[in-house]
Amino acid sequence: MTRRNARRAHRLRELCTRARWSVRAGSSAPGLTPKQWALLVFAVFTSIVVAIGSGGFWAHPDADPHVLSMAREALSRLDSLPVVAQRPERDDYDRAAFGAAWTDAVSVAGGGNGCDTRNDILARDLQDIRAGPIPSCPRAVLGGEFRSPYSGEFVVFSRERAASAVQIDHIVPLAYAWDMGAWSWGMARRVDFANDPANLVAVDGRSNQDKGDSEPARWLPRARGFRCQYAIQFVMVSLAYGLSVDARSRDALAEALACG
Repeated sequence: MTRRNARRAHRLRELCTRARWSVRAGSSAPGLTPKQWALLVFAVFTSIVVAIGSGGFWAHPDADPHVLSMAREALSRLDSLPVVAQRPERDDYDRAAFGAAWTDAVSVAGGGNGCDTRNDILARDLQDIRAGPIPSCPRAVLGGEFRSPYSGEFVVFSRERAASAVQIDHIVPLAYAWDMGAWSWGMARRVDFANDPANLVAVDGRSNQDKGDSEPARWLPRARGFRCQYAIQFVMVSLAYGLSVDARSRDALAEALACG
């Protein structure tokens, strides 16, 4: 195991300990509202996904007992999501309803740190980063590399050449979130959702284009080893933001969470 992966393994164990404490404490945790507790839990899940998906663990993550524990917890919470028979066919979605893309003016993690959300996620998910200033971030990611968790492909990122080879995906797509309840939110909540690191991951451009705004019933990561983590994140984000799920996607998520 490389030194980098050893650090990730230590971090993963630490995060799983926090997650288990959070699950046991539940909404009775001192000083935490139910919503804050849900946010804490899915933030921990997100960190686990990043620790596994962007490094040496990506090939066989479903074998990790901690991931299996998190999957069981997410599966139990899947029953808490409101279920609708099918995705509503709304025709009023507009990306502008979620604010300016990658704005730093949000109240979620990373907001107000002087860098746009895209660079925050690139800095989190890529390795061997080369950084430098741009108008939207004084420490922007100019270059780096990673293994896309959606496809397993190794991707080299360069801002100067083929920057679109790496894209930032919303685990729960914005258009899907709109259909499943975000249409009723205020603007501030929608902007937070669109820039919440818990709902974002760096992926290869082709996978992001293939997915589009598809729900889990129609699309899951091509890399089967990442489907469990994808489902964990999808469930916890939906739960924390109070979104519904369509019946076919609920079944697809349940199947993905039966990992191992």
